[in-house]
Amino acid sequence: MLRKGYIRPSESPAGHPILWVPKKNGKLRPCIDYRPLNKITIKNRYPLPLMTEIRDKVGKARWFTTLDLKGAYNLIRMKEGHEWMTAFRTTRGHFEYLVMPFGLTNAPATFQTMIDTVLRKQIGVFVVVYLDDILIYSNTLEEHRQHVHEVLQTLQDNKLLVEAAKCKFHQNSVQFLGFMITHGEIQMCQDKIKAILAINVGVIAVYIA
Repeated sequence: MLRKGYIRPSESPAGHPILWVPKKNGKLRPCIDYRPLNKITIKNRYPLPLMTEIRDKVGKARWFTTLDLKGAYNLIRMKEGHEWMTAFRTTRGHFEYLVMPFGLTNAPATFQTMIDTVLRKQIGVFVVVYLDDILIYSNTLEEHRQHVHEVLQTLQDNKLLVEAAKCKFHQNSVQFLGFMITHGEIQMCQDKIKAILAINVGVIAVYIA
């Protein structure tokens, strides 16, 4: 992260602890415990899309493409003068973020605002965006190819890249936000259903209590 310019050495009085969480690809993602900072942060109430809204928009489509943005939150620069608040401790020193890190309470709303602005002409017409996950939907293959090209061009014009290995192009069914989407049907993915069924009922009762 230091070589990429995401962080810099810090002399900040703040020093949040850091944890390393495994990603699906086996790599580790740094997660800073920003709970104390989040408690005193004024919340950004910018809305995230609801699954019911997504269902209504894509239900009649026949062709789908999913895109995953590369870098996500790290694409957004921290406000100058606020970097010190993100400082964290490691065994190799004290650092602070120059870009928006995961864990800040307003990070999702800030990112959603940015990507909604970039794709404002396409959203609601043939695009749904939930944070760094983009779904393009169309009725015909010819139309879909045009839509995909337009979205990719818009992202490129705004210097945004996609993670090619995580993208699915020109599909009749796709997984999106834990749901399997096909023409006229949206179902929860089987792995999500199995995870729910595997939850201990006693544990649920404790949470409810």
